[in-house]
Amino acid sequence: MPSRQTVEAFVALVEAGDYVGAIEHFYAPDASTRENTGEPVIGRDVLMAKERGVMAAFRKIEASRIGPVLIEGDTVTARWKFTFTGTDGSSRTLEEIAWQLRSKSAGKRAGFVGVEQIGSALGNDEQAEADGQREPAPEEIPAARHRK
Repeated sequence: MPSRQTVEAFVALVEAGDYVGAIEHFYAPDASTRENTGEPVIGRDVLMAKERGVMAAFRKIEASRIGPVLIEGDTVTARWKFTFTGTDGSSRTLEEIAWQLRSKSAGKRAGFVGVEQIGSALGNDEQAEADGQREPAPEEIPAARHRK
């Protein structure tokens, strides 16, 4: 189980805007992410390069945690709000829920291996749909599968 101190250190880097540093210091070499129904992106170095590309595409990115981070065994769940300001000054806000699993191979290092994100864009719905960001259907949300 990752310690609360380790998770808070990770959160602090993200909220400070050091997105690449958060990946570098807290993700295992074999880390992978998957956003919504997209294909997994595998490898810490690949994830860092992808993050650098996202950062280069925007004038400013702000992140804040919404509510507490939940830790259950080797799983960490956080709700985030990201605001992206484009080079033209337009902004877009995205909220996401991230599930992060601790790598068994990482030893004492945090070594997150995966992030499953369900995001919804707030504001420009047409652009969000074009970018593949949409509200998940009820059957795509694990808890909703059990509700009728």
